[in-house]
Amino acid sequence: MNIISIIPARMGSSRFPGKPMADICGMPMIGHVYKRVKMSKILSEVYVATCDKEIYDYIESIDGKAVMTSDCHERCSDRCAEAMLKIEEATGAKCDIMVMVQGDEPLTFPEMIDEAVAPMIQDKTILITNLVADLSSVEEFENPNEVKVVMDKFSNAIYFSREPIPSRKKGVLEVPMKKQVCVIPFTRDFLLQYNEMEPTPLEIIESVDMMRIVENGLNVKMVPTAYTTKAVDTKEDLVKVGAMMEKDSLFQKGYN
Repeated sequence: MNIISIIPARMGSSRFPGKPMADICGMPMIGHVYKRVKMSKILSEVYVATCDKEIYDYIESIDGKAVMTSDCHERCSDRCAEAMLKIEEATGAKCDIMVMVQGDEPLTFPEMIDEAVAPMIQDKTILITNLVADLSSVEEFENPNEVKVVMDKFSNAIYFSREPIPSRKKGVLEVPMKKQVCVIPFTRDFLLQYNEMEPTPLEIIESVDMMRIVENGLNVKMVPTAYTTKAVDTKEDLVKVGAMMEKDSLFQKGYN
């Protein structure tokens, strides 16, 4: 199978401008993401999709592959779809699965890519998966930057929210506290289909793209991961991730 990963990244983050090039232990954040995703053995190739020449030039400087995309995209999936079609045109080969990995996840482990893709290889009816991990504290559970998810007994997402779900306000304090981890494989055709769907009301309210799929009556298969990661949404997160990176086993060994 031709499985590629695309890492969308742009300098214009509203909460943290210039975030992809922010330094973490002597390397821009996007460099950590690219090098770690590149270590996945299941991937045919890895690309960074960006509308910013600074990011493009940096990836090229480390012998990586980057694709320039429009600066008009509002969603990461749109940027990835444009990049995927450009990659297919340039290589002459259609991809089977496109794995979207957010550019603000510098602690991503390559094994997480393999975990997310495995169900789609085993079951051709699965159109998309998301990784899901435990939240370690109530503080994280109540943090709106963490996207929470509740699932049915078949591990399909029922609902995504930035609010703490399920509720702890009715006296039951021991509730499953699960977060979405943004390693998201799409089948090629479903990525294009998804981008043709109109944004949905709950997607807009929650500011969570995956709600578009749930609202259209389709399944998002959630795949558990035990790897500890942290996204960088703010400058405070950057400090925390820097401390985690210093102790990180992959970083300590050096990226190949």
